[in-house]
Amino acid sequence: MHAVRRYLIAAVALATAAAFGSGCASNAPSSSSLGGQFVVGYSQSNNAEPYRAQLNLQLQYYAKQHSDLKLLPITDAHQDSATQVSQVQNFIQQKVNALIVSPNEPAPLTAAVQQACAAKIPVIILDRSVNTDCYSAFIGGDNYGIGKLAGQAAVQALPHGGNVVELQGILSDQPQIDRDKGFRDAIAGRNITIIDAQEAKWLKANANTIMQQWIAKGDKIDLVYSQNDDMALGAQLAIAGAGKAGQIQIVGIDGLAIPTGGIRAVQQGLMLTTFVYPTCAPQAVDTLEKLLHNQSVDKKQILGTTQVTKDNAAQLYRQYDMSGKVG
Repeated sequence: MHAVRRYLIAAVALATAAAFGSGCASNAPSSSSLGGQFVVGYSQSNNAEPYRAQLNLQLQYYAKQHSDLKLLPITDAHQDSATQVSQVQNFIQQKVNALIVSPNEPAPLTAAVQQACAAKIPVIILDRSVNTDCYSAFIGGDNYGIGKLAGQAAVQALPHGGNVVELQGILSDQPQIDRDKGFRDAIAGRNITIIDAQEAKWLKANANTIMQQWIAKGDKIDLVYSQNDDMALGAQLAIAGAGKAGQIQIVGIDGLAIPTGGIRAVQQGLMLTTFVYPTCAPQAVDTLEKLLHNQSVDKKQILGTTQVTKDNAAQLYRQYDMSGKVG
């Protein structure tokens, strides 16, 4: 049923894209349209994920540093691709000067992005890919590289091998695919077995339920690899609830400098390690400014990471903490 629904979403979006024409463009608009400001729309995939909520706050903060930018209210697709397609199309109809999209899934959002390109609207894709290259810029982390670093951390934590379970994001998302492959490549030949892997869709509640089920099965679990920290902390709650705190190690990804984020969790001993995945907000706003002023930008911007350990967690929290700026 889900596959049929995704097909229908993509088919409707493709039909609409054809009506807009076939051209793809990254040329900036010649003038702004709201009191001398450039109007920018941002389509977010799911505000319920802490990483994305923090991205929103940071993007709003950095946009406000530029008087020529007017960021419209950020739309929330609630992890529903049909909703996001509609929201992107609404921004196109509003004739925004630029568009930022964090796709929920690649295929359903592809045609909507193509529509924006055909309408001569510069498009920045954040974090997750789409199946077209007509956008003006893609900004994201090295998901394969981070997955490989997470795998290396697991190898170090389990020098004699062991059993791992993997909490996965949305299976069709490129970050999920890359984080999975990087991890598996790193543990290959190291006597480490992934005994189970399930899609938790990046969400803490889903991960908590899945982890409870894994524990109830009674299989020996030495380490949890979670493709983001929110799922990792859902697993941690299940582990603690089963009286197994300290017996199962947890590796995550995101490293947000917020009280409920991965950096604090490592500092508090709730997780073994995590890896900072940049929000991309400052880079997105910098790229926006350049595009809107007809300056050249790098089409693909891949950002680095930092491993969070107990030794550097406090320093990294101070470095990335934006609570005094974004609230």
